[in-house]
Amino acid sequence: MNNNTRENFGSKLGAVLAAAGSAVGLGNIWRFPIETGQNGGAAFIIIYVACVFLLGIPIMMSEFFIGRHTQTNTAGAYRKLAPGTPWKWVGRLGVLSGFIILSYYSVVAGWTAEYTRLAIGNCFDGKSAADFPTIFSAFVSNPWKSVLWMVAFMLITHVIVVRGVKSGIEKFSKVMMPALFVILVVLAVCSIMLPGASRGIEFLLKPDFSKISGAVVLNAMGQAFFSLSLGLGCLCTYASYFRSDTNIGKTALNVALIDTFVAIMSGFIIFPAVFNAGYAISSNDIGPSLLFITLPSVFQQAFGSIPMLSYGVSVLFYFLLVVAALTSTISMHEVVTAYVSEEFNMPRRKAATIVTIACSVVGVFCALSFGPFADFKLFGMNLFDLFDYVASNIFLPVGGMFISIFTGWYLDKKLIRDEITNNGTLRVPYLRFVIFILRYFAPIAIAIILLNQLGLFSWF
Repeated sequence: MNNNTRENFGSKLGAVLAAAGSAVGLGNIWRFPIETGQNGGAAFIIIYVACVFLLGIPIMMSEFFIGRHTQTNTAGAYRKLAPGTPWKWVGRLGVLSGFIILSYYSVVAGWTAEYTRLAIGNCFDGKSAADFPTIFSAFVSNPWKSVLWMVAFMLITHVIVVRGVKSGIEKFSKVMMPALFVILVVLAVCSIMLPGASRGIEFLLKPDFSKISGAVVLNAMGQAFFSLSLGLGCLCTYASYFRSDTNIGKTALNVALIDTFVAIMSGFIIFPAVFNAGYAISSNDIGPSLLFITLPSVFQQAFGSIPMLSYGVSVLFYFLLVVAALTSTISMHEVVTAYVSEEFNMPRRKAATIVTIACSVVGVFCALSFGPFADFKLFGMNLFDLFDYVASNIFLPVGGMFISIFTGWYLDKKLIRDEITNNGTLRVPYLRFVIFILRYFAPIAIAIILLNQLGLFSWF
């Protein structure tokens, strides 16, 4: 693909919504409430927001700068900026991360589609808390259902990516991101109006600073990093489609604000309902168990006195998950598709087809790791858990750390200044602070997160 004929986003709004869609995903709706519930509520949120601004936005600006300046895929970007050096492997790591995460993430995305179908069919009505673990276990262990939903979700993603940047990704983002915001607000209002919701609201808004510890700070940094999809290559790839007049700093701020808004609004959906139902989020509510076991039961208990409200909340919530999952799968698919298309001089449709088939094949094995292949373990984990652990705990932090080092130490500061100020047409008084963060704070902070995730470092 020739850079002169390379597509760009058609509008600044489209660029922001697409980049925000890349950052917004299931992690905002399941991981953020879990981390908030286990780390002190409002106090955790304050630290999380601070980490988004101190750690997340500077690294996001780095990815935006690298992508827009080079106007190529994330692997080619580093090769273009640092020819003949090992830095090209930072970009390739992003592509590999995108491939691995898309392969297993599409399995969970398929689960959201199945639960949307169950919600529409009113299959949760009359079920007790003891029924939902059985429902979930029966579904994920069924080799056909889980695989078919995964493939279906991958095909929907494929259709959008094949249509291109402007007609596919941007057009989808302009429709579905506003829809996601509307659903969030509607669900939050329903939850806030529940009897006893004030306890959940207080938990989210009234900080108890005695809850803050070194571990809470580390968890907040980790959540800020992963919530924004840093180090994955999605933001760098999307930025390669930015127009030359895009304000990188303002776009990064808008994406961070949207991502944080979605995360906090998910808290306003979940915690009032959880407190109303007399439930406490515990260490057992990790990953899918919160979405597919705990919350269906919570919604039945919290809204059960009004059957139509319980039905509507369940349908809207799981459709929300479908939208959030799809915005993420599209961005990850695009990372790999852009790489295959441009590095191997291949038409987009052919490249996307190869990516879809390859990820679907790997995804089948991930889906079956809860059924027929459940006994197949590597390092004590099934294939799904292994991919999740390697990508989330190793690849993403390593990628983010090297991105900050690359921008902060390797690149010429005049090049960075010219790109972020749009060749001097924008006033960016915080640029020196951003570079300071990238040179010193970000690498150290991410290294600590990485060591903590690997169990090699413990703070207090």
